[in-house]
Amino acid sequence: MGLHCGIVGLPNVGKSTLFNALTSSQTALASNYPFCTIEPNKGTVFVPDSRLDFLHQIFKSNKVTPSTIDFIDIAGLVRGSSKGEGLGNQFLSHIREVDAIIHIVRCFDDDNVAHIEGRIEPENDIRIVETELILKDIETISKRLEKSVRAAKSGDKNAKYEVDLLNRVKEYLDSGKLAKNIIENLNQKDLSIINELHLLTTKPVLYVANVSDTEIDGNKYSEQVFEYAKKENAGAIILSAKIESDIALLDSEEEKNEFIMSLGLEESGLNKLIRESFKLLGLITFFTANEKELHSWNIKKGTKAPEAGGKIHTDFEKGFIRVEVIKFTDLQKYNSLHTIKEKGLLHLHGHDYIVEDGDVLFYRFNV
Repeated sequence: MGLHCGIVGLPNVGKSTLFNALTSSQTALASNYPFCTIEPNKGTVFVPDSRLDFLHQIFKSNKVTPSTIDFIDIAGLVRGSSKGEGLGNQFLSHIREVDAIIHIVRCFDDDNVAHIEGRIEPENDIRIVETELILKDIETISKRLEKSVRAAKSGDKNAKYEVDLLNRVKEYLDSGKLAKNIIENLNQKDLSIINELHLLTTKPVLYVANVSDTEIDGNKYSEQVFEYAKKENAGAIILSAKIESDIALLDSEEEKNEFIMSLGLEESGLNKLIRESFKLLGLITFFTANEKELHSWNIKKGTKAPEAGGKIHTDFEKGFIRVEVIKFTDLQKYNSLHTIKEKGLLHLHGHDYIVEDGDVLFYRFNV
């Protein structure tokens, strides 16, 4: 779907190290000085899903294709970014282009890695970044207000309505709060106006507490991150970018799993991060399967069958006739396509069917 998660935070918090681990590459320069990342790095990663292994056993497909998410490593923000400090305007424009924000917060002590503020204080770090996003949004709204006010003075009723809305949102931002908290209560007309502005603080956020490799269960710093996330009604996870980087450098999946188990972990922090990012984007997964290929697809929750088919091929949507649906839970229960059909669990649906997470879909179309 071309959905992107932007990795943001202050300089030297582990963004590029984490990005390199995510993409199992060294495309993002990781160094101990501010602004070593100038242009954003983009990487596409597979979404881990154990259901694929099970479905592969059922359908015996020659090829297995997982869902993917794009991650973008955006340069570190500093105080004054909204006014252009540290190339801030350029970096903020990169954030405008993503669908969700992965906010990396430094939660480790290391005298060899400089902290741009001179001390480790996660809540303060978060507020610096989010204040810059808020200030940029205030600037965006102010520019729109100038145009709307001029139009309202000429008698444009829609402009008068817009001026009132923009002033309400600006007042909310002026109080130091993120716009995503006020738009939850807006009607569809108001939302359509605000969505045109592509405000930075309307984007969903996942906070990532980056701890040292000796504190993977968390510490006093990560506790601050979780407390802040709770106040903002946002998600938060703990991981060690250093450990994830070490895991990514191992050659085989077997070696990686052994290393993860030796740390007392059930899975890598990256798998958790990818799945949480998937949820953050409001996505669900459906599957298509035959002898040639088993494919997982990511779509927005609430998507109807024809639109979901368009994800596979435009002909599926244009020439949609019906879709045959098998629930993953039914396959898991009976472990047999033959039994599924015998019990009448292959369901036929039309244009109005809303695809559910885990559906295995077989499209019938004609163009």
